Amino acid sequence: MNLNSFLLMRHEIVLIAVALIILIAEIFTSDQNKGRIRGLAVILFAINTIIGFLPAETGSLFGGMYTTIPLHIVVKNILNIGTLIILIQSNTWLKTEENSDKFPEFYLLLISTLVGMFYMISAGDFLMFYLGLELATIPLAALVAYDRYRNNSAEGGIKLILSSAFSSGIMLYGISMIYGMYGSIYFDMLNPAMAMNSLTVLAFIFFFAGMAFKISLVPFHLWAADVYEGAPVNITSYLSVISKGAAVFILTIILFKVFPTISDLWQKVVWVIAVMTMTIGNLFAIRQQNLKRFIAFSSISQAGFFLLGVIGGNEMGMTAIVYYMLVYIFSNLGVFGVIAAISNQSGKENMDDYNGLYHTNPMLSLTMMLALFSLAGIPPVAGFFGKFFLFTAAAQKGFYILVLIATINTIISLYYYLLVVKAMFINKSETPIPYFKSDFMTKLGLGLCIAGLIITGFASGVWEMIAKISFGM
Repeated sequence: MNLNSFLLMRHEIVLIAVALIILIAEIFTSDQNKGRIRGLAVILFAINTIIGFLPAETGSLFGGMYTTIPLHIVVKNILNIGTLIILIQSNTWLKTEENSDKFPEFYLLLISTLVGMFYMISAGDFLMFYLGLELATIPLAALVAYDRYRNNSAEGGIKLILSSAFSSGIMLYGISMIYGMYGSIYFDMLNPAMAMNSLTVLAFIFFFAGMAFKISLVPFHLWAADVYEGAPVNITSYLSVISKGAAVFILTIILFKVFPTISDLWQKVVWVIAVMTMTIGNLFAIRQQNLKRFIAFSSISQAGFFLLGVIGGNEMGMTAIVYYMLVYIFSNLGVFGVIAAISNQSGKENMDDYNGLYHTNPMLSLTMMLALFSLAGIPPVAGFFGKFFLFTAAAQKGFYILVLIATINTIISLYYYLLVVKAMFINKSETPIPYFKSDFMTKLGLGLCIAGLIITGFASGVWEMIAKISFGM
């Protein structure tokens, strides 16, 4: 292996370098100057994000275990942007006294999970995929349990690690059956060899069930609400946006590349799971008062919308998934950014607490409203175009009833998103959240989300660029 081949893993190498620099800085920095590491981490990650956009070679390594194509690079860059916004939004929270002695670990754990997701995305076989999956999951459980002064944070971490171990076991059983039948775990070799038989169907069901746990698809979603509520707000946003986006993308890749010969089967499974996920996620979201649980069930419903692109099984479906992932990151991080700002200031996280928020904090209310409108898919906000393309991908394959059910679910979701808007703009409160001035990093994080929503919504070049590299998947 020469240097050029090694640089195919540029995204992972740069991330590991960032983690090492933060670790060395943490070791050699005195306690009085440790606060500078927060700024250093954000600057280093911003440099990493910029490097990700430089021209890069494509190819494969380790006999095909690791592959990189332009679509992989775009998805990694999208995840880098989302993680950078989360790091910026976390700055205020990491300044608090309770985090003063452990915030370097936050950066190291977060970057470790992202490295794992990058290896998942570039996996060319099930072994690399599984190694990346575990590298992404284990540090994530530690992050959920990061707040040692809250019992439900530790409870959330334990629930995540147990559900992940259970789902990994199910998935590995399916993968072992595939290896037993076809003698290979390489995606490219499995594609022509895969045949429809009872064992293949069983292996697919085990594999899909394991992935459904990771994405929190119904009926494998029961862990999500408790984990989301227990985790610190910024970790919840990472779970619901970055982790979910990477898992949906790699599931789509594997369905397209490994299981195309049984597409008639998995399309039926995805159809049923999509309907259940959209509907049950929506119905549970309506009942929630805690905003983190509210967004947890909302994100379960959003995962169901992603499946409309998966079931398309074509370039249009893949393009719609990547585009909606980009829109979803800006929308959800906009919502979480406002929740985190208010939680850090007042500790309030319930919907009733937001009554009259517009009269005391108008800019936060407007940001929240724009992000919620995007999640709901109200035109002309970016989320509308994202859902439109997902619906189109499913309709192109003739899934008209599924599109109709998704449209009904969009209307239901509009209702509960508007409940938050109503609380902020119409409901009265005798004790509203008082006015507070957000710091620079909070404003920067929210500003990036709004700019992202505007650019992805109105710049057609974003869609065309993704469509161009999705062709041939």
